[in-house]
Amino acid sequence: MMITALALIVGDWWLDGVSFSQPWIALVTALVLALLNTFVKPLIVVLTIPATIFTYGIFLLVINAAIILIAKEIIPNNNFRVDGFWSALWLSLIISFANSLFGSRVQVIRNNGEDLEN
Repeated sequence: MMITALALIVGDWWLDGVSFSQPWIALVTALVLALLNTFVKPLIVVLTIPATIFTYGIFLLVINAAIILIAKEIIPNNNFRVDGFWSALWLSLIISFANSLFGSRVQVIRNNGEDLEN
């Protein structure tokens, strides 16, 4: 979630169509995005499987942008502003890039050739 918050701050700095009223709103937005990605996004992905297959997965970018636009509506009092679909799409690309670059990786710890469970 911290990586997403930092990516949101980078998006605020880099994109003209994205802004936060306060820096701590990026943490709130990251929490809202995490909840939406956990509960809403899987349902949307299942419902749009034909479009995702037809576009070879590129439609998932549209879903990510839609999730950001939903988060914008949930955050109260215009504390998180996104000026439209294209700004949301670019912000979703920044978040995806940051999460893939700096996200935690699950590592298997081996002890004498045996997997440890932790």
